[in-house]
Amino acid sequence: MGSDRFYPEERPQHPVAVSPFWIDPAPVTNANFARFVQATDYLTWAERHERGSLVFRTPVMGVAGQDWRLWWTSMREACWRHPEGAGSSIDARMEHPVVHVCLHDAQAYAHWAGKKLPTEAQWEYAARGGVHGAEYAWGDEAVPEGPWRANIWQGQFPVENLALDGWPGTSPVGRFEPNGFGLLDMIGNTWEWTRQHWSDDHSGLASLTVEPDGCCIVAPSVTLAAAAEAAKLLVLKGGSHLCSDNYCLRYRPAARIPLSADTSTSHVGFRCVVDA
Repeated sequence: MGSDRFYPEERPQHPVAVSPFWIDPAPVTNANFARFVQATDYLTWAERHERGSLVFRTPVMGVAGQDWRLWWTSMREACWRHPEGAGSSIDARMEHPVVHVCLHDAQAYAHWAGKKLPTEAQWEYAARGGVHGAEYAWGDEAVPEGPWRANIWQGQFPVENLALDGWPGTSPVGRFEPNGFGLLDMIGNTWEWTRQHWSDDHSGLASLTVEPDGCCIVAPSVTLAAAAEAAKLLVLKGGSHLCSDNYCLRYRPAARIPLSADTSTSHVGFRCVVDA
């Protein structure tokens, strides 16, 4: 688990034993989430919260630097039904991963489905697809010969997306080859929630022989105020269609970033697991 070659938060690389589990073969799609909403009348945080959700907007040419506020906009109207805000729709994107879901939303779906979110160790084991020790889910080459292996950003982020993989935004699940375990979109397309609390690196985990749980459970009936008060940073895995070589080389199984439990964006989704 982890990598010593890229970002500090991925270090040190270390062995972890993972108990048997089942994992969804693909991220939860808009069609999946719509069935959940129809059955429960659930409203996501973005639909109930005044600040809405974060939407990526390509900035003007010539923008430089690392300030994410230049390309992320908080939009009150943005939600899973309207990914780019008012006027946008998922009608033609039912098989795309659902986005604009915070941790609370993902856990509410998992509870309804009789599942839960994966630990970071479960997620990373699944993403590697049996190719242990490699930097990428398919080997050690970022872009091997042949078709693109994942939906990522080609070009100069954040101003030029060449979309050489065919998708400038999210893509329907199954448009890229599955990994060695037959799992789809473990890399790229959307970041995915885990239930793992964030730590700045793996130094506290390197001596463990079994996976840490470190779970953050938010009951489906919790109030918005209570959930916001309890919000913590959780680990996201997998990278997204916005990951690029020049800015965010995180379309790798070991890569990880933090996100507040009460935050949703246009490039974060999830999938679920069940203990075997």
